Amino acid sequence: QWIDSGNRTCPITKLPLSENPSLIPNHALRSLISNFAHVSPKESSRPRTHQEHSQSQSQALISTLVSRSSSNASKLESLSRLVRLTKRDSLIRRKVTESGAVRAALDCVDSGNQVLQEKSLSLLLNLSLEDDNKVGLVADGVIRRIVAVLRVGSPDCKAIAATLLTSLAVVEVNKATIGSYPDAISALVYLLRVGNDRERKESATALYALCSFPDN
Repeated sequence: QWIDSGNRTCPITKLPLSENPSLIPNHALRSLISNFAHVSPKESSRPRTHQEHSQSQSQALISTLVSRSSSNASKLESLSRLVRLTKRDSLIRRKVTESGAVRAALDCVDSGNQVLQEKSLSLLLNLSLEDDNKVGLVADGVIRRIVAVLRVGSPDCKAIAATLLTSLAVVEVNKATIGSYPDAISALVYLLRVGNDRERKESATALYALCSFPDN
């Protein structure tokens, strides 16, 4: 879509692309993500009214999350419910992304409140399941937050942050962006050395994904 619109620069680095850039769609991966998002026996049997109710509910939750006047308790409740709604529903994931809630979630990651941080990272992880969100999240500055969490977050937050890196690294350009970010790989290696079982597993998986890019 970016190329077809006449752009001849990388949307992330702004560097010029070659005259005929070699782009290879990963149809197998797209299919897997699509199946994960859409195929669920429980979802398919739900009536239309339930889907409409979920979307209406999500809008109220988004409004609470993005409001500057909302308390931390209100934001936490909204995040918790949005995590549940976005886990399986692709439409709601897109709605959350388009609403501007990503910025509010990133602010919660920066808040220093570990509970808020964990829920906001979980929401960002769910949003990253969408192909179209992976590059956008990186452009919004999620890598800086992830690296900070890998250094000083709680064990659960560190594990989720590493998983989020793995999800973002599905996109080739993100592998390069993450690998070139100061301390991103070294933070994962440190977690691999000193983390608990879950932290080591998630950091190893993220490193494996990143190292399929030669420069990493």
